[in-house]
Amino acid sequence: MTLFRVEHRDRRSRARTGRLKTAHGELRTPVFMPVGTQASVKTIANRELLDSGAQIVLANMYHLYLRPGENVVKAAGGLHAFMNWNKPILTDSGGFQIFSLAKLNKVRPEGVEFQSHVDGSRHFLTPEDVVRIQGVLGSDILMPLDECVKYPVERAQVEESIALTRQWAERSKKAWQKTKNEPREFIKGSRLDNELPGFIFGIVQGGTFPDLRKRAARELVDLDFPGYAIGGLSVGEPKELMVEILEETVPGLPEEKPRYLMGVGMPLDLLEAVARGVDMFDCVIPTRNGRNATVFTPAGTLLLRGASYTTDFTPIDEQCPCYTCRTHTRAYLRHLFNAEEHLAGRLASLHNLTFFIQLLESARRSIEENRFVEFHREFERNFK
Repeated sequence: MTLFRVEHRDRRSRARTGRLKTAHGELRTPVFMPVGTQASVKTIANRELLDSGAQIVLANMYHLYLRPGENVVKAAGGLHAFMNWNKPILTDSGGFQIFSLAKLNKVRPEGVEFQSHVDGSRHFLTPEDVVRIQGVLGSDILMPLDECVKYPVERAQVEESIALTRQWAERSKKAWQKTKNEPREFIKGSRLDNELPGFIFGIVQGGTFPDLRKRAARELVDLDFPGYAIGGLSVGEPKELMVEILEETVPGLPEEKPRYLMGVGMPLDLLEAVARGVDMFDCVIPTRNGRNATVFTPAGTLLLRGASYTTDFTPIDEQCPCYTCRTHTRAYLRHLFNAEEHLAGRLASLHNLTFFIQLLESARRSIEENRFVEFHREFERNFK
């Protein structure tokens, strides 16, 4: 069964549109995935996510493993039933969080030993554990355990890291192949299609060394994953370097499989990646910035705490279809932020999510109409 098919290719770039089949519905790409780390997109209700146009959400295995725990989610009937979300869910392995949040961690070829940032308890996870837990969650798309290095970092450390990530990837795929056909009777209240069990992506690491990125991509392609992710970017490197790495890496990934850029980023970053053939994106920026009074518009960002908005009775963006822009003004939002009302961050986050989702929907339409290059240039010219 074909999981992914490319539908349109832009004539003057590598941008493309596609459809990705999952057990909980079909995704149209390019697609932005709101981040629901702990089975919740911060402050946003599921109904609002649907209204924003969200096709899929991302959750994090590391956080859900620690709290509430896989057995609670299993007892609920799987993650879709637990959070009452009947569209696709992608779960990240939490490798980045293990290395960045855990108080202590020790990496061994067998797996990772770490101390919980929640309660200090000690844990050990193998690549096989990570696959098994995501199977219990009922993920539509799951990510293997990988090692994400910091920026900057010495080449020798990156070489060791991609060797370990490749070893873990091979073990993860074998574990997935063993378990993917096992019945998941506990998943209740779901439109689960038994012919489409959750599938796994390989993650390309390699730091900011183009030749190591190419090597990592080649080795993962040899393992024949259903899809591929690019990790370890937007970790402090200059934007120009991130674009260079994408330019060198993406062509080495199969045309007929989905490509996912992890944790990136700002609107212009998304379009740069779309131009190079990336299909899927996630980032916490829409909600994180929204909670801090920064909102996105086609003309750039606005900091709503500013005095200039005191009597500005226009919406954030008159063309935006979101509830916030249909209902409230910049002046009101400024008042809410300065009064430290929780509603402020909620309304701003909802707008930002809609903006990011609509941006990639507009990019998709422009690709279908063979005008993506013009769309990209116009957005870049206007977004200050």
